[in-house]
Amino acid sequence: MALPMKFCERMKKLLGDEYNDFEQSLLKPRAHGLRINEKRCQLENFPAKNVFSLTPVPWCKQGFYYPSDEKPGKHPYYEAGLYYIQEPSAMAVGTLADIKKGEWVLDLCAAPGGKSTHLAPNAELIVCNEIHPTRVKILSQNVERAGIENSIVTNETPAKLANKFPEMFDCVVVDAPCSGEGMFRKDEIATSEWTPQSPQICADRQDEILNDAAKMVRKGGRLVYSTCTFAPEENEGTLTRFLNSHSDFEIVKTDIFPMFESGKPEWYENADESVKYSFRLFPHKIIGEGHFCAMLKRKGNEARKLPKMGDTLKKLPDTLLDFIKDIKGFDKDIKFIQAGDRIWCTRHPLDLTGLKVLRNGLELGTLKKGRFEPAHAFAMAWKPEYMPRTLNLSHDDVIKYLKGESLNVQAENGWTVVCVDNFALGWGKVSNNTLKNHFPKGLRWK
Repeated sequence: MALPMKFCERMKKLLGDEYNDFEQSLLKPRAHGLRINEKRCQLENFPAKNVFSLTPVPWCKQGFYYPSDEKPGKHPYYEAGLYYIQEPSAMAVGTLADIKKGEWVLDLCAAPGGKSTHLAPNAELIVCNEIHPTRVKILSQNVERAGIENSIVTNETPAKLANKFPEMFDCVVVDAPCSGEGMFRKDEIATSEWTPQSPQICADRQDEILNDAAKMVRKGGRLVYSTCTFAPEENEGTLTRFLNSHSDFEIVKTDIFPMFESGKPEWYENADESVKYSFRLFPHKIIGEGHFCAMLKRKGNEARKLPKMGDTLKKLPDTLLDFIKDIKGFDKDIKFIQAGDRIWCTRHPLDLTGLKVLRNGLELGTLKKGRFEPAHAFAMAWKPEYMPRTLNLSHDDVIKYLKGESLNVQAENGWTVVCVDNFALGWGKVSNNTLKNHFPKGLRWK
């Protein structure tokens, strides 16, 4: 890998005697990581710890390194959503956000979904947004696999969301589009697309995004900013410009990451001195890629402003009632929404009129010619023990199921949640001891 010459010149000037170690670190193999999805399981019942060679990531209690010759993305546990394959340094953002039970969260630049799946387990509601139409589909798929039922997935501009949701969130996370210098070792495209102008172009965009993000943070709430670049104008610079124009925000000083270096106010002219409370992750100092993150707090203390509520179904279709009558977990706070022939459920039916929405809570299924067909998301999010019929498959049959094959089984007729080690993989429909496969065609193994 050939590093861009102008990038090397700038980093040598900034790092001084450390530069050779820094450059050599970018020529070494990248680190590989996975993070337990606490929506599905906890460390104590995480079966993959007995399958892969896992080493803890120091800054994330759910995070682990794994060797490059192991392939956790090709294991049934991955399809069951037990973990997310995530670059280890990126795990710092979810740790820093430290979402508390009951909080409303916005992941503003969310694709492909790693940070959303980290933020979701404690959140009461999480809005996952991605502006790019192709990337938002990947985000939606990862939210589904992770079993996140308390989510809204949108494909919108930050400005449009800011108009819709002023001061609504306890925590807004902005993993900002950046020049990607921290990913040079991991992604050759990031290296080839970089130009000396990239940092300033990205910095201008970051200023706009943060300005909109700030409008959606309640007074007393938090704004987490991160990038995967080393460029000062995108890190200390972006924070300085934001603080200069938003006197109601301040950077939070925390000692949560003693293994990371502090931000470098000396690297950006007229930097706000408080940027030293941000964190820089250097690949020659840690096992991970280049990253930057900071926590800001909005001054004051007011409850989040509740948005307008959307319409919900007053009477459920008979086919849906018949399907869920033996399923546990539908308490009185759950509301139902119909969009075309699709049925969703949520505890927070927000008015999303005018927004491009891919997910509005948990998709239960589709009404089809007088019958109800359950959605894959329903199987992934609902507890298997709440379902009237589940089927644990042997390892060989799990592989066949993931390939889309029908199976011979001894089981009761009807829609059944197919499991691996009691963790849901998807739906099957049993008829006369044959399990018809309903694992989504786009996810099937080849």
